[in-house]
Amino acid sequence: MASVASTYARAFADVVLDDHLDADRSIAELRSIAGLLEESTELRRVWENPAVPADQKRRLLEVIAQRDGISKQVRNLVAVLIDHRRTHFLQAIIAQLEKELDARRGFADAEIISARPLPDDEKRSFEAQIAKLTGKKVRARYSEDASLLGGAMVRLGSTIYDGSVKGQLERIKEAISS
Repeated sequence: MASVASTYARAFADVVLDDHLDADRSIAELRSIAGLLEESTELRRVWENPAVPADQKRRLLEVIAQRDGISKQVRNLVAVLIDHRRTHFLQAIIAQLEKELDARRGFADAEIISARPLPDDEKRSFEAQIAKLTGKKVRARYSEDASLLGGAMVRLGSTIYDGSVKGQLERIKEAISS
């Protein structure tokens, strides 16, 4: 499944960047269609049914695209997915597309978990340090976890930087026990 989603995501990322589309708008349009598919079992059945002629499926897509103001490029991607009965991959394609576009545009997603709410100046400081570390523009999400006791943890992809008091206490405990 991941390779199917990756293939479509990479190809559509090429379209977004080559045609100078608004990446966020394209993703929002894809999410809109994915939401319709999630809400409507009838729509899913029609688009996935091999007995329904392809031109009827595309006409239905065209009506949805005109009603919702979906761009030609997004409509074309969904048409390809319909033609190949791969609309069930749409959510995975969107997730992969976001990662692909972020990588190509030089963004890094960071999750910053702190023991308390952070003031704006501390948030900017964290983001600046992460930008310096990664060499990318940072898109940060913040959350709180009182169990950290103090400090913060930063998650960049699969890498975790633990500067929390809880993490330091656990490292001390491990050092003492060994």
